Amino acid sequence: MQRITRKSLLYQSGVEYADYCINHVEGCSHGCKYPCYAMMMKKRCGVIKDYKDWIKPKIVVNALELLDKEIPKLKDKIRVVHLCFTTDPFMYKQKQISDLTLKIIERLNQDNIRCTVLTKGVYPRELIDTKKYGENNEYAITLVSLDNKFKNNFEPGSAPYKSRIKSLRYLHDNGLNTWVSMEPYPTPNLSPKQNLSEILKEVSFVDKIIFGKFNYNVDVSQSVYKESKKFYELCAEQVISFSKKYGIDYHIKNGTRKKDSKKTVKIFKSYPTINKVGSLEQVKLNI
Repeated sequence: MQRITRKSLLYQSGVEYADYCINHVEGCSHGCKYPCYAMMMKKRCGVIKDYKDWIKPKIVVNALELLDKEIPKLKDKIRVVHLCFTTDPFMYKQKQISDLTLKIIERLNQDNIRCTVLTKGVYPRELIDTKKYGENNEYAITLVSLDNKFKNNFEPGSAPYKSRIKSLRYLHDNGLNTWVSMEPYPTPNLSPKQNLSEILKEVSFVDKIIFGKFNYNVDVSQSVYKESKKFYELCAEQVISFSKKYGIDYHIKNGTRKKDSKKTVKIFKSYPTINKVGSLEQVKLNI
C-alpha cells in the first residue's frame, strides 16, 4: 500500500452530525459508484487523477504522531470524532488500514474522546474490549440493500451485506452502541427487487437509523424516475413507523422529504465524561 504524510489530521466539519473528523487514508478500495461524493471532490481538487487512482488507497503513515500533537490542543473543544467522511476506516480486506484505525480509536479514547464510526467493511471483534477502546463509541454500517446485484454494481469492493450486519450485531450483543446509515437509498428503477421492510428487520437491533435519498445520480431525478419524491416520502414514513415500533432513534436526512426531521447531532448520545462541543464554525477540509 502506498504511503503519504500530512501536516494535520483532525478537522472540524460542517456536516450535519459531525463535530471533528479524521480521514487517515486517501482513496477507498470499495470503489462505490453512486457516484461517490468523496471521490468527485478529490478529483475536482486535483488530489486524485481518476477512479483507478481512487481505488488504490494510500495510508497516512504519520497519523498517530499528528494525533499526539493535536489532541492536547483540541480535546477541550471536541465532543466527538467521526471516522470517516472521505474514506472507510475498516476498509474490506485492508488489514493495514483496519489496524491503524484501531490504534486511532484507542488513542482518542485514552483522552476521553469518543468516536462515531461508519463502514461498509467488517468490524474487528477486539472492539468489544472496552478497557482498551472505551464503551461510549458508536459504531455503524452503511446498508441500503440486501441485493447482491445492487452491491456488485454500486459497491463493488465493499464487504458482503451479511458480513457487515453480523459484525455490527456482534458489537451490539456485547453492549456497544450501534446504528445504521441507510443512505443513499436506491429508487425502484435502480433496485427493482428492493424491499425496505426486509432491510429494516435485519437491523432492528440497532440504537438508531439514519435514512437518506440518492444524490448526484441522474437516474433518481424527477426527469428519469418521476415518482422519486413520492417514493422517498413513503420510505421515510416507513422508517419512522418502524423506528417508533422498536424504540429506535431515527433521523431522516435533509432533502429526503419535504418536512425536515430533527438535526442528526441530537440523536448522538452525550456523556458526562465527554467535553462539550466548541465552536461549530466550518474549517477547510483536510485533503
